[in-house]
Amino acid sequence: MPKPRERIVSTAMVLFHRQGYNSTGINQIIDEAGVSKASFYQHFRSKDELCIEFLNKRYGYWTSELEKFTAEAKTVEEKFLKSFDFLIYMNEKEDFRGCSFLNILSEIPADKEEIHRVIRNHKNTLRACFNEDLQNDLIAAHIYLLFESAILTSQLYRSNELIEKSKIIVHDLLSASL
Repeated sequence: MPKPRERIVSTAMVLFHRQGYNSTGINQIIDEAGVSKASFYQHFRSKDELCIEFLNKRYGYWTSELEKFTAEAKTVEEKFLKSFDFLIYMNEKEDFRGCSFLNILSEIPADKEEIHRVIRNHKNTLRACFNEDLQNDLIAAHIYLLFESAILTSQLYRSNELIEKSKIIVHDLLSASL
């Protein structure tokens, strides 16, 4: 059986992603992880600290999956088109749950500065990857904004339609600039 910390994190990974931050209570995590309250607080001082662990693990999982999904791309254009295909794949896999980072961002107040910092850092890392691959700040920013908005709108409409349209825009942008 996994150790208590692993069970807490594993449980939080499912609950924070599925239910969100505010709808997931510490008592639910404790119950579903099968740990005592003392054990929970031995590993995490607060729900916020657990949330940060969740965000870091989720980012690691998500980027690893994205990298695997785009690994066989032969060109930059193909890599970016595959990254939008990855969004479709994740929507189907996770029932249009959207971006865990933006979902949590929408739930928490501004005074939870550490959580905001972690979310910004992860989003900035993704932006930097787009910039590095494209070597054109304006095009990279445009595609990054399409990418993020495609995640949000597909969640809102429970449809991949705007991801597919974003792929056409990305193709046109990259064909004109590369």
